[in-house]
Amino acid sequence: MEESQLHQLRIAIVHYWFASRRGGELTVEAIAELFPQADIFALVADKDVLGPSLRGRHITTSFIQRIPFSSKIHRYLLPLYPLATEQFDLTKYDVVISSESGPAKGVITRADTLHICYCHTPMRYLWDMYHDYRNRSADGRLKKFVFTASAHYLRQWDLASAARVDAFVANSKNVANRIRKHYRREAVVIHPPVHTDVELAGTDVEDFYLCVGQLVDYKRIDLAIQACTMLGRKLVIIGDGEEYKRLRKMAGPMVTFLGSLPWQELHSHYDRCRALLFPGEEDFGIVQVEAQAHGRPVIAFGRGGALECVDGFYPGTSGPENSTGVFFAEQSPDSLIEAIRTFEGVESSFNCNLIRLRAKRFDVSRFKAKMHEFVVDSLAQFRSERGENASLRNSQETSVRH
Repeated sequence: MEESQLHQLRIAIVHYWFASRRGGELTVEAIAELFPQADIFALVADKDVLGPSLRGRHITTSFIQRIPFSSKIHRYLLPLYPLATEQFDLTKYDVVISSESGPAKGVITRADTLHICYCHTPMRYLWDMYHDYRNRSADGRLKKFVFTASAHYLRQWDLASAARVDAFVANSKNVANRIRKHYRREAVVIHPPVHTDVELAGTDVEDFYLCVGQLVDYKRIDLAIQACTMLGRKLVIIGDGEEYKRLRKMAGPMVTFLGSLPWQELHSHYDRCRALLFPGEEDFGIVQVEAQAHGRPVIAFGRGGALECVDGFYPGTSGPENSTGVFFAEQSPDSLIEAIRTFEGVESSFNCNLIRLRAKRFDVSRFKAKMHEFVVDSLAQFRSERGENASLRNSQETSVRH
């Protein structure tokens, strides 16, 4: 199939919801740029948060969209996800690409439709973090009962819906391992897109550490607050979320909350911070790559996606030659404090240019090239297995790489 024919394919992109503009949404935007003819489907879509490549697209939402304040309360409508997802009519499409960390892969397609799932993570609240969500004391007994009952049923549906996918893509080796564990499926790893081609402001590094992200419990921003307070270090926190009040209450005068900031202001803080503190366990960690794109080191909990996007070392081991950060081994204030002190002992030895160069491994251009190639190859294999014309691969010199 010629490149022009590829763009004549009828393609649908299914995302769980557009309620904010975070890593999952940025990934969908990059995929949509690859396939400008694609239609978009989502359970809920707040048009105010759509990125430039999605504005003006045909976006089909589910019946959940008609529920008042659905973009705010969609997480509480968990039992409705399977029914809402399966109502999307995708019968006219040749290729369906689902963007999954919720119910997106549960769509129903024709037998001759290729279904590719880009998986950010199997649903945390059903699998790896089920007991953490279930045991939240703040949720109350009724919510705990409803969640427990619905999670059991949804876990079975989630596993069954994985069988509807023809090919899985994972956003990290970490997530590929989860897919293998929970779904018993293999996945090709294509790291999510990050805009690493940024201009430095040219300002000097200032005396503060930085935390960036949604203020939710699993991000463990509380550890950064406790560690910086005990050390007497300045900490700037950028982001909003349900944990704001609790975190603000525990924070002392060394901690500054700035809420959500425009892109330019966020990047100004990346430029000027001593290092990014990343105390949570993340599937991949786009924020960590963004900080490194600005030449700033990362002090991260040494599990999950941090092990793939940060070239770190642990206190007591050699560094920082060719290192881009420091890991700490336990999610505790003492362990983070040890990592901060280790960082400060060798801070001047970190190479800003090397850190920036390492971040370019995850640039959006590389994501697009790999994702384009994966779609072409998967469609060729899919049609070949069905006995159809499998001549899909065009010369890569003429492939769309941007």
